[in-house]
Amino acid sequence: MTMLKKWMLLAALGLLAFPAQAADDIRFQKAFPGAPFSEAVEVDGILYLSGQLGNDAALKLPDGMEAQARQVMENIKAAVERRGLTMDRVFKCTVMMQDMKQWGDFNKIYITYFKPDRLPARSAFGSSGLALGALLEVECWAKM
Repeated sequence: MTMLKKWMLLAALGLLAFPAQAADDIRFQKAFPGAPFSEAVEVDGILYLSGQLGNDAALKLPDGMEAQARQVMENIKAAVERRGLTMDRVFKCTVMMQDMKQWGDFNKIYITYFKPDRLPARSAFGSSGLALGALLEVECWAKM
């Protein structure tokens, strides 16, 4: 049996592993120096944004759900725009809230960032605690 036929047989039997994706197909985009996570990671044309809090650049959180919701959405919008995209490209969001009773207050702000016919798919859940004592954290996915 020739070497080529052996390789073909091994590949057909699934005994020869080939990497599914080269490491350079995944682009990691740091949040800020020293952060233990990437602000966003792009894989196969999908932008995965890390969860955003309603903090400003100094890590200060405003008081109240509506103020934090507005800042969270502004942070998401800015992260998306830094990659040359618009909020129209966001197709999935996950919402984590300290108190699910504030769902309505969050929604009042959230829906203003999307066109009525382009609301992302969304999941939400309550949390017993979020980073920096935030009331809210939102992560999103966008199509590049």
